Amino acid sequence: MSQEKIAVNPDPKVKLAVTVGDPAGIGPEVVLKALATKPLSNCDVTVIGGKEILQETYTQLQRCKVTTPLANPESLDILDVELHGEWGEIVVGEGNIASGAASFAYMETAIARTLAGEFQGIVTGPISKTCWKAAGHHYPGQTELLAERSGVKRFGMLFVAKSPHSGWLLRTLLATTHIPLRQVADALTPDLLSLKLDLLVECLRQDFGLEKPRIAIAGLNPHSGENGQLGNEEKSWLIPWLETERDRLSDVQLDGPIPPDTMWVKPGQAWYGKGGNAHDAYLALYHDQGLIPVKLMAFDRAVNTTIGLPFIRTSPDHGTAFDIAGKGVADASSTIAALELAAELVKQRRNASRY
Repeated sequence: MSQEKIAVNPDPKVKLAVTVGDPAGIGPEVVLKALATKPLSNCDVTVIGGKEILQETYTQLQRCKVTTPLANPESLDILDVELHGEWGEIVVGEGNIASGAASFAYMETAIARTLAGEFQGIVTGPISKTCWKAAGHHYPGQTELLAERSGVKRFGMLFVAKSPHSGWLLRTLLATTHIPLRQVADALTPDLLSLKLDLLVECLRQDFGLEKPRIAIAGLNPHSGENGQLGNEEKSWLIPWLETERDRLSDVQLDGPIPPDTMWVKPGQAWYGKGGNAHDAYLALYHDQGLIPVKLMAFDRAVNTTIGLPFIRTSPDHGTAFDIAGKGVADASSTIAALELAAELVKQRRNASRY
C-alpha cells in the first residue's frame, strides 16, 4: 500500500512575544524603533501591551521629529491587554501604580500564552520594581516571576553580548543577583554554585552548541583570597568545590578561582579584537562583579537571558529611563540585540531537539 508523503516545513517560523514593559518608560519607544530598524527573518512577532499607548507613543515620537525609523502600530500584531481603571492614569515619564500594574499584566499575559504554546520565546521590555511593588506585586524582578509561573526552581541570569569589533560573544552568568553586598558571602554555597554551573553548562550545550565549553570562575575576594590572607572563602570551600566539579564535569574546562580584577582582561582583549584566548563563558559570584565589566564593554547591546526556563526569554539590559521617556532619544540597540538573540536561541534549541 502506497503511503502519501506529507510535506514538513524544516524551518517553521519563530514566534516571539514582545512586552513593552512599563508604559511610562522608554519601553514602547524602543519596541517601535527596534521593530522598524531591522526586521527579523522567518519570525512572527506579537507585541503585548496597550495598543492605545503604542499609538500615542508613535504620535509623540513623530512630533519629536525622530530620525530613527518607527514601526507604525497599525502594521504590528498587537495583543491589547485590558487594564482596569482603578489603578489610575498612566503618565509618561512618571512611573506609578498604574504603570506598574500595566507592566505586570503584560508579563502575565506573555507568560501564560507562551506556556500554552502560542509563543516560543519572550522578549521583555524594562519594568520598574518599585512600581510593581506599589501595585502589590512583590517580586525582585521579571526573572523571578518567569520562574515561578513556569514552575522551575533552577534558573539563572545570563548576560550575552556580541562584540561589534570582533564578533566575539561574551557570556556572563551571575551566581547571586539582586541582594545586598553584605549578604553575598553567606548566600554563596557549594550547592548554589553547582546549581548555577550545571545551568550554564546545559545552556552552552543546548542553546549555543558548545559541547565541551571552557568556563572561567571568579574568586570572591581580592586576589582570590591570597591563600587566606584576604579572605577564607576560596581556601575553605571554593577551591575544594572546584576540584570536585572538575572531576564531575570531566568534559568541561573549569578555570579558577580567577582573581576578579584580572578575570576580565582576556574578555576585554577579545571584545576589542586584540586576541585574548577568552573563555566561552564567565561565572561571576555577585551582581557588580559580573555586570560592571559587561556594561563597560557592551552597555548598548548586552542582553539579559533567563536560563533554566522551558522557553527562551531575553531582555534589553537597561531600565525604564523615565527621565527621557517620550523625548525620542532612547537607544533601541539593546532591544534589537534581545530580539535577534531570542530568535537565534529558539532556532538553536529547536535544531538541538531534532537530534
